[in-house]
Amino acid sequence: MTSIDDLSKVTLDEGVLRITISTAANGTSLDGEGMEQGAQALETLGNDVGSILLVGEGSNFCAGGNVRAFASAPDRGEYVGQVARTFHNFVRALDAAPAPVVAGVHGWAAGAGMSLVCLADVAIGGTSTKLRPAYPSIGFTPDGGMSWTLPRIVGAARAREILLNDSVLGGDEAVRLGILTRLVGDDEVQEEALRLARTLAHGPSSSYAGIKELLRSSRTNTLAEQLDAEAASIARAANGPIGREGVDAFVEKRRPDFVAAKQA
Repeated sequence: MTSIDDLSKVTLDEGVLRITISTAANGTSLDGEGMEQGAQALETLGNDVGSILLVGEGSNFCAGGNVRAFASAPDRGEYVGQVARTFHNFVRALDAAPAPVVAGVHGWAAGAGMSLVCLADVAIGGTSTKLRPAYPSIGFTPDGGMSWTLPRIVGAARAREILLNDSVLGGDEAVRLGILTRLVGDDEVQEEALRLARTLAHGPSSSYAGIKELLRSSRTNTLAEQLDAEAASIARAANGPIGREGVDAFVEKRRPDFVAAKQA
């Protein structure tokens, strides 16, 4: 099995799994190697991952798919379909991950880049950050789950408008709509996203995992089913080492040590 040390687009440091989704090469388009390595790391590292940090290396978070590669493919449909399948393997792995997903969104997040922003648990943008579906501009339809995530964030009617008009969203509007979590200075995006990812990596990991599992089950559960799921989940948390540490620390009026509790 390949070690993470052999992977060029992912690193694991202090529980933060950093995945490079684009580079300056090919105009900061979605990096297929980053997608493959990210999915592999998420599958193999398991509980070693306390948080997941998505970053772009270049002037943008991600400018979307590599349109020049689409144009030069002998069979465009076959090529684009394979790119989408690789991307979607990564999206599925991110969605299933128990650890929180943080995106540091600088510059443009277009097409696949915007899809990843919509998928993140927390997305930090800059004052110059811009988002755009970008698919209609080349006659394509969305991938990366955007047709599923965006309506759940902004509502069905607003999602239709954004997708059909291929709207460009500035950072302020993206925060207002709930696509971005908050804005910082453009030169602070990466630092703030990493700071948050490190904080989450040292937090109550089983609590985060339980929260994400409840959110996933809420997609299809009735209220009654979700109430049952919540009752079962909070009971498990209360008996788990992290839940015990949290309650004991509260009673003893001290800061909880969730990392030590996890390793106990």
